[in-house]
Amino acid sequence: MLSFFRRLSKSAVGTGLMVLILLMILAGFAMQDIRSVFSGNFGMSKGTLVKIDGEPVSERDLDNAMKRALNEQRQQNPEATYATLAPHFDDILGGLVDEHALIAFATDHGFILSKRLIDGEIASLPQAKGLDGKFSEQAYASFLQQQQLTNADLRRLLEVALTQRLVLAPTAVEAKVPVGVARPYAAMLLEGRQGQLSLVPVEQFKAGLNPSDGDLQSFYARNRPRYMVAEQRVLRLAKIGPESVAHLTPSEAEIAAYYKANQATYAGSETRVISQAVVQDKKQADAIAARARSGASFVDAAAPAGLSAEDVSVGPQSKAEFTGLAGAGVTNAAFGAAKGAVVGPIRSDLGWHVIKIDDIRGATGKSLAQASGEIATLLTASKRKDALTDLVTKVEDQIDGGASFAEAVGAAKLPVITTPAVNSGGVARTDAAYKFPAELQPALKAGFTMAVDDDPEVVNLPNDGGYVIVAVDRIMEAAPAPLAEIKDRVREDWIHRKANDRAQAVAAQIAAKVAKGMPMDQAIAEAGVALPPVQPMSARRIQLSQADPNAVTALRMLFTLAAGKSRMVADPKGRGFFIVKTDKIVPGNALTAPGLIVQTQQEFQKQVPDELGEQMLLAMKADQSIKRNEDAIEAAKKRYSGADQ
Repeated sequence: MLSFFRRLSKSAVGTGLMVLILLMILAGFAMQDIRSVFSGNFGMSKGTLVKIDGEPVSERDLDNAMKRALNEQRQQNPEATYATLAPHFDDILGGLVDEHALIAFATDHGFILSKRLIDGEIASLPQAKGLDGKFSEQAYASFLQQQQLTNADLRRLLEVALTQRLVLAPTAVEAKVPVGVARPYAAMLLEGRQGQLSLVPVEQFKAGLNPSDGDLQSFYARNRPRYMVAEQRVLRLAKIGPESVAHLTPSEAEIAAYYKANQATYAGSETRVISQAVVQDKKQADAIAARARSGASFVDAAAPAGLSAEDVSVGPQSKAEFTGLAGAGVTNAAFGAAKGAVVGPIRSDLGWHVIKIDDIRGATGKSLAQASGEIATLLTASKRKDALTDLVTKVEDQIDGGASFAEAVGAAKLPVITTPAVNSGGVARTDAAYKFPAELQPALKAGFTMAVDDDPEVVNLPNDGGYVIVAVDRIMEAAPAPLAEIKDRVREDWIHRKANDRAQAVAAQIAAKVAKGMPMDQAIAEAGVALPPVQPMSARRIQLSQADPNAVTALRMLFTLAAGKSRMVADPKGRGFFIVKTDKIVPGNALTAPGLIVQTQQEFQKQVPDELGEQMLLAMKADQSIKRNEDAIEAAKKRYSGADQ
């Protein structure tokens, strides 16, 4: 190609051609710049959705935010897809714009957070700490992986949170709402209204609707995002649990060896029933010992020294127990004496001891035969625990060495479970009876954070349940369910849509007549369809918060309209269309309910900090230069809603 241009440049005609080509290229660049200017995207690089004072909100930022929102949504609804989030697209993008505007404002005014401060926030995260309570790189990396975040992503989130706390929060401290502000709102809550309500139900128009296959195919094609199925995965699992080593038991030789090694425990120890008198004077001790040896009971021998029976009775003691009570010297003397002997006086840190050996009881240990069952239980548990640890260590070593799931599991001779295609909640669309094993739930979570070509992962199971090796067999990306699988559902949706259109047309005709002054009863009678009768409406504005959810939409409209006005409003639950007319408005008087004024003031007080924070954020945004790439934003919105499929 280059040689062609060199030859071309050596002729007069060729030189002219090259100049023409160069001019065409320059014109192309110029036209591109002009298109950028007229589209409002001048100065924005590819992938930029919004630019705030030079700081871009990129498609990657939006992707990360949408991914986090989807993960949160799937906690409540495992079937959620990006199409489920489509109604919240503007809110999510708006949140990103707010975050970037806040950071840009703080930067412009010299409010910059140090790396050390954010490091401290990371180190204080409970999920980033190890078993010793200190920051752990391994725990932190695991936390980032679980949350599907990079270190930079988390730092950005913490930067935003800290800036909100340090810049926005102080603007709302000690905010007060005067009584004069609360009073008119309290009066508004007491306002009463009367009116009329008519419902045009969708169900009334479903009779006779019978779609053809072509109708269903067309409807399905236009509404594919409605039938999106969340991402599904086929997982391969191999459990390494107590059952994997259940065959291991100790031999008779091992039991005997353990008994011998722990004979001190199983043989038992001699105990002595002891009486003891402790006094501080040697002469008193000698007198006690003399009386005890002359035949007096030990209690009577100690009584002249002021000691009672409770003071001298020690009871059964092992050598170790009595050592802790009287010391080694006294104990050795006591345990070296015969039954009935009087020992002492012997000096210790406590004073002078006089002791009588009331009884000697032999060791009450267990023979090997008696202890065999207990020892077998202990050794079995220890043997299986060690074997389980060895087995999982070998599997992990094989995986670290590059072994596949099949190779690692095959070498360990572990049974494999292959799930059907399941969503992140463990539900299989093709098998309603299938239930993902409850004890393997940690494997499900891990399986949905892995890619198909990732190494198998060994996951700990709770409650000493062992381990499970998990690998991803295949991934079915989120996509509309095939029409053949959901034909009945599509048919119901088609019928409802057509009936809804009919109901809306009839409701619009009734609303138009009522708006021109025709009584609502008459307008309904002229509709030519059997409809429910007109219902009277009467309420105070304060009742809106306690209203029946089935009626709250109509009530809100009653309090929106001026007296004598009417309007049609769709039921948000899809049951039909309301025609609401406001006949009379009765103003409220807050002075008749002083308690309501106080309550309103308190309710406002709760909202004021947030309101002031929002107003401060709006002022910050106004201080920044914000440019939106509307074409890129619209394209992103279509991509997430599925409308561009």
